[in-house]
Amino acid sequence: MSFDHRAAEKQHTARKRFGQNFLIDHSIIDNIVASVRPKPSQTVVEIGPGKGAITEGLVHSGARLHVVELDRDLHPILNAKFGDNPLFTLHAFDALKFDFSELVENEQPLRVVGNLPYNISTPLIFHLLSFHPRIADMHFMLQREVVRRLVAEPGSKAYGRLSVMAQYFCRVQSLFDVPPGSFDPPPKVQSAIVRLVPHVELPIVAKDYKLFDRVVVAAFSQRRKTLRNTLRDWVSEAQFERLGINPSARAETLTVTQFVTMANLLSEAGVTA
Repeated sequence: MSFDHRAAEKQHTARKRFGQNFLIDHSIIDNIVASVRPKPSQTVVEIGPGKGAITEGLVHSGARLHVVELDRDLHPILNAKFGDNPLFTLHAFDALKFDFSELVENEQPLRVVGNLPYNISTPLIFHLLSFHPRIADMHFMLQREVVRRLVAEPGSKAYGRLSVMAQYFCRVQSLFDVPPGSFDPPPKVQSAIVRLVPHVELPIVAKDYKLFDRVVVAAFSQRRKTLRNTLRDWVSEAQFERLGINPSARAETLTVTQFVTMANLLSEAGVTA
């Protein structure tokens, strides 16, 4: 008796512990695939394919497709729908612990796509940024508030650590919003699609990345306080003056370049993370 994936799809309900909200709006699905524009010569990685809504368009592109899905109850559905395609590979793994560099073939950078669970989206983005030399671009469905933080510019309330670290590695672009009704079940928040394109060469390089990250974390640890207060254990008044940074300013006023320059000055002075 063959496996009825259509019946299994109807029976499978979204699970809160996996942060599942399945995309069901075909016009949105088509727009996502059109934004990615996968090509036969490329390797695409889809994180959290769910029941395969976006997977359908990706697999028909002729690209080499790897999908990473933690929910084992979805594996029979995905294998029934796409398993006969020799270009399709399912990885039963937690994306937060997955070594994406293992999927790189012939030095061809990966293209990453995902309707990311809201409860792990930020740590997952940080995990993927660690593979930035191996990634051509990333297209994600995220909570709209997270997308606003990713694209935020200095001086805005949304600008923070996520903005700085993502923009250090990537060019970030918000593409379009997705209403709650596009999902089953509908989430209580608005969603949006974002594109992150890692820089081929970083515009400015942190000499000690861990130190750079620690300084950014410290600077934004208490947003209402001045840099003099949040970075008192890191940066001296003389160093602020040398950098041309007002210590009475707040972290949200500094550019990515200013944060990197600050961290590099500290590194040169022998400070370590």
